[in-house]
Amino acid sequence: MRTARFLADGREHRGSPAEDGGVLLDEDGRRYLEADVTFLPPIRPRTVLALALNYAEHAEEFEMKTPEAPALFLKPPNTWIGHRQPVVYPKGAEYVHYECELAVVISRRARRVPATDAMAVVKGYTIANDLVVRDFVGDFYRPPVKAKGFDTFCPLGPWLVTADEVPDPHDLELRAYVNGELRQKGHTGAMLRRIPELIEHISGFMTLDEDDVILTGTPKGVSPIHPGDEMRMEIDGLGALENPVVEDRP
Repeated sequence: MRTARFLADGREHRGSPAEDGGVLLDEDGRRYLEADVTFLPPIRPRTVLALALNYAEHAEEFEMKTPEAPALFLKPPNTWIGHRQPVVYPKGAEYVHYECELAVVISRRARRVPATDAMAVVKGYTIANDLVVRDFVGDFYRPPVKAKGFDTFCPLGPWLVTADEVPDPHDLELRAYVNGELRQKGHTGAMLRRIPELIEHISGFMTLDEDDVILTGTPKGVSPIHPGDEMRMEIDGLGALENPVVEDRP
């Protein structure tokens, strides 16, 4: 099953895609053209945690070592936006780039979950774009709060796809396009730390709640974006997350 959250007729709805494409059915079966609604992130998380350098090839492209322990940081609520919503390019930034990532959505409150049981607390998956201003990333400046925390810097969506529709989340191809050009391509099978290990590690020191999100890292292939660009993040079976890049205006 796949669902979306969206605004239409002055209120929030939860719906699913109609079979004829480009149409959403809300909770009462009413039809809305996707082009006429405002997409929201498909879930309401309490916390969005992200993982740095979980693909060796991504670490190599920045000549960085992979961390000995999971390198975690937070994407705060001001960063969360939905499908087709604009990403604001920070004024004065020199190097901003996308990161296509598999996002894991938690199904229930979870504390000290062993890796052997971890997939039982996964509700489903969505697509994330973990944007970053590279200007503010350095070994002396970890965690990268400013680099990763600008407004609109975590698009999520468009769908929450339930776990039963994703037989193996470690067998998915990720692709990032900018203005229709393929810029990034990778495979979740190359993750250094897989989902069960991440859930065990995180739930070992903090309680995860329903609809909390874990971003699992990005493969190599990041490149600069600029105002006027159109980004499209794709993951097999999860759809496509699209967001334009706009200038930061008063």
